[in-house]
Amino acid sequence: MGRPVSIRVTAAAVAGVLALAGCSSSATPQGGGGRAGTLVVATAVEPDTLNPILNYGVDGASLIFDGLVSRDARNELVPALAREVPTVSADGKKVTARLRDGALFHDGSPVTAQDVVFTYRAVLDPKIDSTLRSDLDMLASVDAPDATTVVFTLKYAYAPFLQRLALGIVPAKALAGQDINKAEFNRRPVGSGPYRVTSWTPGDRLVLAANETYWGGKPANAGVVVAFVADDNVRAQRARAGEFDAAELAPKLAAGFDGLAGYRVHQVSTADYRGVMLPMGNPVTGDPAVRRALNVAVDRAAMVAGVLGGAGEPAFGPVPPSSAFAEPSIVGKAGADVAAAAGLLDAAGWRPGPDGIRAKNGRQAAFALMYPAGDSLRKELALAVTADAKKVGIRITPEGLTWDAITPRMGRDALAMGYGTPYDPDFITYKLFNSAFAAQGFFNPGSYRSAVADKALNDGRDNADPATRTAAYATFQKQIAADVPWIFLTYLRHTYVVRDTVTGVTPRVEPHEHDVANSLWWNIHTWTRKS
Repeated sequence: MGRPVSIRVTAAAVAGVLALAGCSSSATPQGGGGRAGTLVVATAVEPDTLNPILNYGVDGASLIFDGLVSRDARNELVPALAREVPTVSADGKKVTARLRDGALFHDGSPVTAQDVVFTYRAVLDPKIDSTLRSDLDMLASVDAPDATTVVFTLKYAYAPFLQRLALGIVPAKALAGQDINKAEFNRRPVGSGPYRVTSWTPGDRLVLAANETYWGGKPANAGVVVAFVADDNVRAQRARAGEFDAAELAPKLAAGFDGLAGYRVHQVSTADYRGVMLPMGNPVTGDPAVRRALNVAVDRAAMVAGVLGGAGEPAFGPVPPSSAFAEPSIVGKAGADVAAAAGLLDAAGWRPGPDGIRAKNGRQAAFALMYPAGDSLRKELALAVTADAKKVGIRITPEGLTWDAITPRMGRDALAMGYGTPYDPDFITYKLFNSAFAAQGFFNPGSYRSAVADKALNDGRDNADPATRTAAYATFQKQIAADVPWIFLTYLRHTYVVRDTVTGVTPRVEPHEHDVANSLWWNIHTWTRKS
């Protein structure tokens, strides 16, 4: 998302080098005769919690939990804890799921319909700090008529509801009667997925062991260590030192492994975009002329070629080009149009000063652009935007900061952000651009408000008819393109470096969030390492 859920850089991350290297190079098989040893993967982002109710791995592939459904290599829904993909009633308001036989939690207890009911009711409980609650606005009730059947009753027909059933299911007995916001379960959870949690050392690693009784068959390896390394350059250095079997890297850093013996570089297609959020409360970025001028002044083609090393494509909106809901009319020039940008600023009264920086009514066209200091990709994009803006007389001051420093300033200073999902245009986008979420953390931090966009977003989620939804999201995308609350810059290809001794890697189109869950290692339970 805009901000990684949590980023912690500690001495433990450095101290763990030898230990992790040991896991990667010399781990021995544990059980399940002949299986590969523990695999070590590295990512930039560390979760705040391992509880799906509190937003961990909500789209599935969390390694620790299973939902009623999961996604295959084409991101199509397939049964998981449900014996088949749940059925939807003719009016779209009732969804029925029947659980498979033999699915067990890591403590050996069976997964029951009551566990599913508990999980979804907990998300809806206003006493629990779950940002997923608004994702389930359509859910009126969830009930278990028997131990293996769950019935979801919706307030209205919500077309992508089945995709919400990828949410990991928790055991009711482990959390009933507790304050879920503070439960020990959040750090030492019990799930039903292919791996169980052995330990979590904040700022360093998450250690997972194979679930020998997994309903889908025991994993092909003994376990997984997820190393949390927030700094891109440090992560690349440690990958080059041979510590990791697979590591997420920025495109330019991953390119350094091209042709290097012992490694493969994977460029994975995504719906993950990067852009600049422009706060409406800032007197410069709040001016529509400034936003529109910047939107045509940036050279997206140069960013894809230079910053991304070709691992991406220009972005013009939050619905990816691969989506059936993408609106082609909003696509503009990939290169910069300096003359058009200057014309927009001239017409709005922003005149060049002696230093070349424009001003209007005594105020210079100048503002700060924040980015997370450890994110080399966002830094380079911020610098590219700064250079392009200067060509049309707008002074941007890029600032690399910690997330703690960024958060209180989002309402007044621009921010290099990222989001995106390949699943449905309602996901993420509804919260990010609906006025109901203005200034609510990292959802709509710039307080964008548009009655037209609000209605279109509501129409898109309240209707099951595909044609109605397509028209609604076309209206939304056109309005966003006209108002420019963000400057969309690029869609990324996520880049990973994988040791060539690893087999079983199967890339699929990824969302923005790709840390422990939904990364290249979404199917790591099938991976092995050749000796």
